[in-house]
Amino acid sequence: MTAIQTPLDLAETYLRENVAANANEIDRNPDALRHALQGLGDRSLLSLRADNPEAFRRFQETITRYSGALAFLQTQHQSAAAMLAKSRNETLKQTYLPNLASGKRLLGVGFSQLRRRRNPPLTAVSVEGGYRLNGFVPWVTGWNFFEAFVVGAMLPDGSSLFGMMPLTNSQQPDGGAIAFSEPMAMAALTSTNTVTANVENWFLSQDEVLFVKPPNWMESNSKTNVLHHSFFALGCARGGLDVLADVAAKKSLPFIRQAWENLDRELSDCRHAIFDAELESIKSYDDRLKLRAWAIDLAVRCATAAVSASSGASNASHHPAQRVYREALVFSVSGQTHDVMAATLDRLVRH
Repeated sequence: MTAIQTPLDLAETYLRENVAANANEIDRNPDALRHALQGLGDRSLLSLRADNPEAFRRFQETITRYSGALAFLQTQHQSAAAMLAKSRNETLKQTYLPNLASGKRLLGVGFSQLRRRRNPPLTAVSVEGGYRLNGFVPWVTGWNFFEAFVVGAMLPDGSSLFGMMPLTNSQQPDGGAIAFSEPMAMAALTSTNTVTANVENWFLSQDEVLFVKPPNWMESNSKTNVLHHSFFALGCARGGLDVLADVAAKKSLPFIRQAWENLDRELSDCRHAIFDAELESIKSYDDRLKLRAWAIDLAVRCATAAVSASSGASNASHHPAQRVYREALVFSVSGQTHDVMAATLDRLVRH
């Protein structure tokens, strides 16, 4: 009798066999990334965050080990799926949720601007039948991947409005418009096609609203979920150690193996502390910030170790150490708040 594979088993097998060897191409080529993303959809792995948040953390960590671009892109979709699952808008849920795990429908998110409470880039006002949105969305990943995205806009009282918008240049009959930039040139994850959006008098009907959150919701949510982006950093650190292990096997230099052993031990300690904090939910906010900073620090150090041991070859853009090094930069600032920035810098100064 064949053993039933868990979603994490399915993911690990797929990533090892189909993604690991193509990670550099996936980082550069949107078509390669699209193929890798569909592989996750073919295994019904694209709504884990909504279905099983605990399994999703391990899933996110594992994907990042093999491909930062795939990890980042699928997380945007998974975030949208989780938000839809919590919405009371039954029409939207019936429209999208049955097709999200398989990737038959793909969604993104664009609400990082809600952290800017002073002079919010994107604002909304209530009108008959819905809301009017005006302003700028500075970050939407997934152009030409996702059909729509969950947008966040600030209401006059400081509440946060979340609704569904098309991820394509669009014009409404009454003059409302949304226009996207060309994909931004970035140091890493270029294939994810991250764009900006200009929103002019866009009518968001009540039927397209997921929910409205109270003032300061974004700040509170960021504190509650301060460890969530740590799983990117943990996976990136493991990816760096994978490169370091490959170099150690090729070069007869005992100090490379010793470096791997020391970093591997520290990464295991950090990982266990973070998962324990997530499962038990008893660590203070300051303690959780320190764990987040530790994970970021390890991602950078493991990537730097991979670069150093790989010598001059790591300066080539196609080298795996170079890719992991660039990914460490991204995951150092993903979901960054002022508190996370302060904790990161404090750890760098103290160590």
